[in-house]
Amino acid sequence: MASGTKRTTRVAASVSASRTSKYKRIVLKLSGEALQGKLGFGIDPDVLNDLARQIKELRDLGVQVTVVVGGGNIFRGLKTSSATGMERATADYMGMLATAINGLALQDALERSGVATRVQSAIEIAKVAEPYIRRRAIRHLEKGRVVIFVGGIGNPFFTTDTTAALRAMEIGADVVLKATQVDGIYTDDPMTNRQAKKFTTLSFSDVLKKGLKVMDATAVSLCMSGNIPIIVFDLHRPGNIKRAVCGEPVGTQVVPSKP
Repeated sequence: MASGTKRTTRVAASVSASRTSKYKRIVLKLSGEALQGKLGFGIDPDVLNDLARQIKELRDLGVQVTVVVGGGNIFRGLKTSSATGMERATADYMGMLATAINGLALQDALERSGVATRVQSAIEIAKVAEPYIRRRAIRHLEKGRVVIFVGGIGNPFFTTDTTAALRAMEIGADVVLKATQVDGIYTDDPMTNRQAKKFTTLSFSDVLKKGLKVMDATAVSLCMSGNIPIIVFDLHRPGNIKRAVCGEPVGTQVVPSKP
């Protein structure tokens, strides 16, 4: 009887997702800087708890949620390597460990909100996270758990944007949602150039040709090859994550070129 009830619940959640959300399985890309809020460094508990609340809303809609989190609020590999002369590979591995710290913090916030969450790492830290295994990650999603991917792709010289694109390809995600500090993609940095104009929609080829700073070229190319759209939006506007998942106009959409 209990087993039947669980199956009914999952079916109901799936039906709910099809009625209210445009995407069934997503990769949410969060920068480390997003977690620091106004603190300037580290993790802001208010931001963390708000993120957990928003992710819980998606899970309650029946959406299968994965998260890729950066580590820039704790350590930036490329910047540190350039400034100090540290070997780039070493700096990047340190950055991967920073993503694990953020992932564990987000897991804790989600589970305090009643959301079953698993952290999977591309580098071995067995005491605190599962190893990244594609089929296991998919199984967690099918069971209604949130999966947080940390440790980048496990190799230096690759960004967490590339991690998000690669994981999206591997798990068959419908979309990559990139939550940022601005409300979309502009012709120039809107923080320094008030004349910068916002794009509503762009093709992958336009992004690559114009050198627009959406994600690095490797990440964009991966999404292009997999026909996985990217939505870039302002994380700090309340409800934006849910709006993006439900297909409402938000931020900038990067989509395949029209035939």
